[in-house]
Amino acid sequence: MPVSGRLTHMSRRDVVDFGGGGPTILLLHALMGRATTWWPVARWLTRYGKVIGLDARGHGRSPHRGGRWRTPDFVADAAELVTGVGAPAVVIGHSMGGLHAIALAAEHPELVRALVVEDVGIDLRGRTVDDWRALFDAWPVPFPSLRHVREFFGPAGDYFAECVEERADGYHFIAPPRELFDIAAEWGERGYWDLVERVTCPILVVEAEHTVMPAGQQAQIPRRAPGGGTHFVVPGAGHLVHEAAPRVFQGAVEAFLSWVLDEDVDLAADRVEDGDLLHPRLNGFDRE
Repeated sequence: MPVSGRLTHMSRRDVVDFGGGGPTILLLHALMGRATTWWPVARWLTRYGKVIGLDARGHGRSPHRGGRWRTPDFVADAAELVTGVGAPAVVIGHSMGGLHAIALAAEHPELVRALVVEDVGIDLRGRTVDDWRALFDAWPVPFPSLRHVREFFGPAGDYFAECVEERADGYHFIAPPRELFDIAAEWGERGYWDLVERVTCPILVVEAEHTVMPAGQQAQIPRRAPGGGTHFVVPGAGHLVHEAAPRVFQGAVEAFLSWVLDEDVDLAADRVEDGDLLHPRLNGFDRE
C-alpha cells in the first residue's frame, strides 16, 4: 500500500507509522537524525510491509532526555516496539541505527527476520568525541531559516532540515550535542564483532564509497555473521547512501527483500543505474 502523504504517529510519540501492510519493517536512524529522515525510503518500502520508524533516545520526539544512553537501552526500545507491532521484522538501520539493528538481531534473534545496514561502524576503538565536537562547533547554529539549513548542507539539506527545530533565536538541532557526545563515546571504547558473530538472519551491508567508517570492516560483516548475506560498495556515495544514491539503494534493498520475503517482485532494470551490480538479484545471497 503506498504512503498517502501523511505520517501517523502511533500511541508512542517516538514512533512514526509510515503506512503499508504485511510484515513489519523497522527503520532505525543515525546519530543526530530522527525517524522522519527515512521518509524518501518509506514511500517505496510500504509496498513490502508495514513500515515504522523509531526516534532513538535523545532524538526526535523521544521522551527519553538527559540520560547517558548505551546500546542496550536503544535495543530494549526497539525490541519492545517490534514485539508490540509484530515480529519477526525486517530491520533497516543507518550508521548508529545499523549498529542497533545488529545488536537487536544478536540479542533477540526471534524478533528479526533480516537486516539491512547502511554505512555502519563495528569497531571504532580509538576514536574520540573530539571529532564530533569540532564538527558541530564549525556549524553556524542557530540557522536563521530552513533555507539556510538546506543551503549549508547542500545535497544532504533535506535530511538535516528534518533534524532541526525552530526556537526563539533560529533553528537548532533537536538532539542536544551533549547527549550525542555521550552516545558516541561508547563506540570508541569497544568493538561489536561479538554481536555480529551472533546474527543468524541474512544481512545486506550497503557501504558508501566515501565511507566515514574504517576501511575493510563492513565487508567482513556478512562473512562473520552466521546468517550470511552480502556486501557491496555504492560508487560515488557518501555516508548518507540513501540520500546520495537513492535509486541504487532502492534497487539493492528491493532485491534483498524479494529474496528474504520470498516474493516475486518485478525488479525493473531502470530502477538502478549500475545494472549488473544489482539486477536482477544481488550476488552473494547464499548464506556464506
